[in-house]
Amino acid sequence: MGIKFTVGAAAAGIAILLSQAPVWAHHAFAAEFDANKPVDFKNATVTRVQLINPHSWIYVDVKQPDGTSENWAIEAGSPNILLRRGITKDTLKVGQKLNVVGYQSKDGSHRANGRDLTLPDGTKLFLGGSGDGAPYEVQRPGIDTEKK
Repeated sequence: MGIKFTVGAAAAGIAILLSQAPVWAHHAFAAEFDANKPVDFKNATVTRVQLINPHSWIYVDVKQPDGTSENWAIEAGSPNILLRRGITKDTLKVGQKLNVVGYQSKDGSHRANGRDLTLPDGTKLFLGGSGDGAPYEVQRPGIDTEKK
C-alpha cells in the first residue's frame, strides 16, 4: 500500500511539473507587444514557418526604403487555432510574398504579433491574437474571414 502510494504520488508530481512548460511559454498580448506600435509589411517574403505550440512563428524578410532587408518574426496563434482559421502547413511557403499587419514587440526588436495576413491571391486570413488582450481577438465576420 505504501509503495503504491509513493509511486502514484511521484507520477502525479512529474505530470504536474511537465504540464507547466506550455503555461510558462504562453503570455498575454500586453506582456510583450504594444498595440500602439502597429506594423504593416507589404510584399514581405516568407523565410521560415514554425507551426508550434503555444505560438506559431512566421519569419519574413521586409524590404527597407534603402534597399536592405530586415528579417522579422511574426507571432501567430497555436497550430490548432490557425487550422480553424484556414491556415495549414501548406498555406505558407518559403519564398512566398504576402502582406502582414500586426503589432511590434515592446522591446523594439524585429518581432511582432500578427493580426492579419493577405496571401498573393488576395485571401485574407486572421492570424489570431496569440494572447489575451490582443486587438481583434474575436474574428469579425466578413472582414477577418473575407476571401477575394
